[in-house]
Amino acid sequence: MAKKKEKSTKETPLMQQYNSIKAKHPDAVLLFRVGDFYETFGSDAVRAAKVLGIVLTKRKNGAAAHIELAGFPHHALDTYLPKLVRSGLRVAICDQLEDPKMTKTIVKRGITELVTPGVSYNEQILEQKQNNFLAAIHFGDKKEMGISFLDISTGEFLIAEGDQAYMDKLLQSLAPKEVLVNRSDAQKFAECFGDGHYLFYQDDWVFTLEFGTESLIKHFKTNSLKGFGIANLELGIVAAGACLQYLKQTQHHQVGHINSISRLEEEHFVWLDRFTIRNLELFAPSNSEGKSLLDVLDRTTSPMGSRMLRRWLAMPLKNKTAIDERLSVVDFFLKNSEITQHLEDFVN
Repeated sequence: MAKKKEKSTKETPLMQQYNSIKAKHPDAVLLFRVGDFYETFGSDAVRAAKVLGIVLTKRKNGAAAHIELAGFPHHALDTYLPKLVRSGLRVAICDQLEDPKMTKTIVKRGITELVTPGVSYNEQILEQKQNNFLAAIHFGDKKEMGISFLDISTGEFLIAEGDQAYMDKLLQSLAPKEVLVNRSDAQKFAECFGDGHYLFYQDDWVFTLEFGTESLIKHFKTNSLKGFGIANLELGIVAAGACLQYLKQTQHHQVGHINSISRLEEEHFVWLDRFTIRNLELFAPSNSEGKSLLDVLDRTTSPMGSRMLRRWLAMPLKNKTAIDERLSVVDFFLKNSEITQHLEDFVN
């Protein structure tokens, strides 16, 4: 009597391809282009369906049982992608790299963009009136820490060092959308700064002075970092190197506009803690029907102006000479309405 043939658990070619690509980006929601749709599978589908409010179904995966499925039309990407990213998810976009009509086998696919809360050029995701900072923080051997902020959309690259209180004030003032942390420092970060930040963990080798220095020198095409005035900020250099490495990991290679790095000097500004920012309602009202101070003051005519005003509110000046210079510029435009109007017309 012939033996009964064992049931195969082989997956379909499409799911084999999906799993191969997903394995390279396990911590990101993979939007997998299939025809006219972007599909998500398994746990990604469960998360996407919940965030986007789309239907969660199941599809047959060959003889390897069923798998969860949720998708949306490819032309709706600009509608759904911002929702995923703003919910704190990293998203890998996988597109078809060849015309399906030109192949008799499975269509070749690959990652064309990796979008994270702190790294994006997509105008649908970015809040034009505020910076979209990626931050990295490095814990020193003592109580000192280094931190770096990078906005890939504007090219702003900032660096600082200080104690826990100063780092917390920087995080509150500049409000990064994503913070890079050494995997081994996860518990330390939580103890120092709580759980109110979206974190991404990197390996130990990224957080070294040698790697950070080499990354910055290579990026800026210089022989040293002395010209930027940051050569002695070793902890900050480590953090800045982690930011540049993350751009590589997320496949953002058009970074020529990031052509400088500036030091945030603690003594130049009044640094506000989270309670002051909240109680003064600088950026968010205490109730849903209220207005923040920024809402009241912001009459700027460009996103750049809005970002500058927000920075001024978050980082008030200490130096009287600098304050007087800023006030004199404001006074000039108040007294010269024709010039002011001309500039506004030029911007618009």
